[in-house]
Amino acid sequence: MSWGTELWDQFDNLEKHTQWGIDVLEKYIKFVKERTEIELSYAKQLRNLSKKYQPKKNSKEEEEYRYTSTRAFLATLNEMNDYAGQHEVISENMTSLITGELTRYVQELKQERKSHFHDGRKAQQHIETCWKQLEASKRRFERDCKEADRAQQYFEKMDADINVTKADVEKARQQAQLRHQMAEDSKAEYSSTLQKFNSEQHEHYYTHIPNIFQKIQEMEERRIVRIGESMKTFAEVDRQVIPIIGKCLDEITKAAESVDHKNDSQMVIEAFKSGFEPPGDIDFEDFTQPMKRTVSESSLSNSRGDGKSEPKFGSKSKGKLWPFIKKNKIIETLLGTKSPKQQKEPLSHRFNEFMTSKPKIHCFRSLKRGLSLKLGAGPEDFSNLPPEQRRKKLQQKVDELNRDIQKEMDSRDALTKMKDVYVKNPQMGDAASVDHRLAELGQNIEKLRLEVQKFEGWLAEVEGRLPARPEQPRRQSGVYEAQNASGVNSCAQDRESSPDGSYTEEQSQETEMKVPATDFDDEFDDEEPLPTIGTCKALYTFEGQNEGTISVAEGEMLYVIEEDKGDGWTRIRRNEDEEGYVPTSYVEVYLDKNAKDVHKPLQKISE
Repeated sequence: MSWGTELWDQFDNLEKHTQWGIDVLEKYIKFVKERTEIELSYAKQLRNLSKKYQPKKNSKEEEEYRYTSTRAFLATLNEMNDYAGQHEVISENMTSLITGELTRYVQELKQERKSHFHDGRKAQQHIETCWKQLEASKRRFERDCKEADRAQQYFEKMDADINVTKADVEKARQQAQLRHQMAEDSKAEYSSTLQKFNSEQHEHYYTHIPNIFQKIQEMEERRIVRIGESMKTFAEVDRQVIPIIGKCLDEITKAAESVDHKNDSQMVIEAFKSGFEPPGDIDFEDFTQPMKRTVSESSLSNSRGDGKSEPKFGSKSKGKLWPFIKKNKIIETLLGTKSPKQQKEPLSHRFNEFMTSKPKIHCFRSLKRGLSLKLGAGPEDFSNLPPEQRRKKLQQKVDELNRDIQKEMDSRDALTKMKDVYVKNPQMGDAASVDHRLAELGQNIEKLRLEVQKFEGWLAEVEGRLPARPEQPRRQSGVYEAQNASGVNSCAQDRESSPDGSYTEEQSQETEMKVPATDFDDEFDDEEPLPTIGTCKALYTFEGQNEGTISVAEGEMLYVIEEDKGDGWTRIRRNEDEEGYVPTSYVEVYLDKNAKDVHKPLQKISE
């Protein structure tokens, strides 16, 4: 089955058909090109989607991704990014293997088609020229035959006419012979031309045209095979990425299966556990006994036990109610506890009364403590945090310092190797040039190790591996060192600023900024200890676990060196080296001028 024999007379139709085939090929190229654009757009949208939901670095969102569910979501985002990459691979492969190849092939196909049909037209023109020559020879032969017949008839007429001269007859005879000769010549030429045309026509329809049409047929068949192969490649490009896409989906499934609700619940406990115990029952306050000292508002959060006379005030009980108490602002903290009457007064009126009713030094001291507490000047050992949160912070700090030590040690090892190379090959560099840097790295490592020891000591203290540090005597200024500048015993504490340094939600949310040390601090740090102004008896046991407070036992007699200024705290002294604050409601104060002898021993008595 050949186009040359079967379609020898369909030159124009073949030309239209082959042009249609090229149009189909170009249409398929356009289809694949649009598919690659869709794949690229889809991959871009997937990447943007993955990027949009990625946690921002050094943000709160990044901390949230420690839970198994959020880690699974993060893994899903990463796998979607890889999934998008496979669609980019599809686009690239289709562009290079299909679009690019077919575009070049179409150009070659157009050139080949043009060449074949040019040869066909040339052969067609040649046979048409031969046909025209044959027709011209035939017409000439026909004309010469007619002229010879007319000349013969004229000769015979002249020969039969007796009136015509012999010369005219001879002339007519010669003319007739000439015409007959011309007719014979035309006949011979026509016969020759006809034979030649028949030969050319046979050659045209049985050799040239079949060969040309055969080439056109082969060209068309190659086009059909090529578009079929391209369609196969189209499918193979997709099939090649299916295993990788399957792996992405398997990883997403694996991440989903790794979600552990129990583990996440435990992590919530670890993240927010304060280490405190729930508050106990609150004792009934009997206001019918006028001699009984009214319990201050700051003691409302104290746990008194089951009606027993040993309330647990301080860091434990104070911290128990902390998460449930509404937070106020800095000035509200400075003003201290509010009586029922003060609760109805404006904040500005209470602040003016506070500034005019206390000595300026006391106001300034209260102001600084309040700012230290509220502006987030957290101590270095994180003592302002609850025990569990403090332990986590200290552990994070130790891990961070260990990573820094490892980096410095790696740098030192690299420089040491470089120095050895310089020693063995002096032409490469001066070995003494790295000594200074090695010394710096050694100093840095030593400093970091000291820091690690310091934080590990605090961590061990929190975890109970080491005994608690002894309380430092509180100085007259009432201003803590930088590492304890949390204002835990400010004279202006209220229910939202814990006197024992327990954690509050507002503390963690406020912007951290340190109050810079000034000459104002030194002015009060160098003051002499206060003299005693009376004695007091501890009504209840108080566990002073934070700096600035002092532990007392029920029935213990102590010296009073600063009475309650309206903030619910009284400053007492046990001996020359031990003094601090205790809740006013926990002691019974006896102001006695004769009690100023700080060396007079006091006996612990039962109530």
